[in-house]
Amino acid sequence: MASLQNSVVLITGASSGIGAACAEMFAQANAKLILVARHPEKLESLAAKLSQETNCQVHVLPFNVCDRAAVESALDSLPEPWSAIDILVNNAGLSRGLDKLQEGSIQDWEEMIDTNIKGLLYMTRQIVPGMVSRGKGHIINIGSVAGHFTYPRGNVYCATKAAVRAISEGLKQDLLGTPVRVSSVDPGLVETNFSNVRFHGDTDRAKTVYQGLTPLTPEDIADVVFYCATRPPHVNISEVLVLPVDQAGSMLLNRQT
Repeated sequence: MASLQNSVVLITGASSGIGAACAEMFAQANAKLILVARHPEKLESLAAKLSQETNCQVHVLPFNVCDRAAVESALDSLPEPWSAIDILVNNAGLSRGLDKLQEGSIQDWEEMIDTNIKGLLYMTRQIVPGMVSRGKGHIINIGSVAGHFTYPRGNVYCATKAAVRAISEGLKQDLLGTPVRVSSVDPGLVETNFSNVRFHGDTDRAKTVYQGLTPLTPEDIADVVFYCATRPPHVNISEVLVLPVDQAGSMLLNRQT
């Protein structure tokens, strides 16, 4: 296992769910963390918790990855000890709605496209050139089983995650000949705030997504992300599809009634 001590790890969507679980795991490895999310109070709370528990160094950057100007400004303003980012975890993402395409909300579509595709691209475009020039770095994109298997009413969300998969493959090809690595970690059902966001705060409906089965946890995915990040420098885990035992595809689920 490669040491991550003092490696600078930037995680988007770090204030909750998979992002927060990744932050905790990298903090335990003595990495230096840059935490990005829209909510400064949640970031500050997580940073204080991690610093107290692990003594790791944490730098918080509250901004929305959809805002290209904010992305560029925040990353350009990083002080020298933090600007040499070793690992970028593109975790920020969401789903909105579960409608037939002909009945879908254009606002929902735009939010998914802006976050899941454009936000990931903005972060990657800003950070990867430095990795190439320094001759080291690793981009870990959080995709989804939805990028592998389309499901009814998942149209645009599935399309955004298929795009993440294609971007990851294309970036790896473009970086061939450099030591910079690219991984895509594609989870199935993970019990987070994901479904609550998809259903616009309808908590009762969100709970039905995980009923009758055992979903993955954020920590399960953080463990896979950490595994990818700690392989020897000549090893690149290109893609990992991670499903709970009760899932065999996007909508192939074993629910115990």
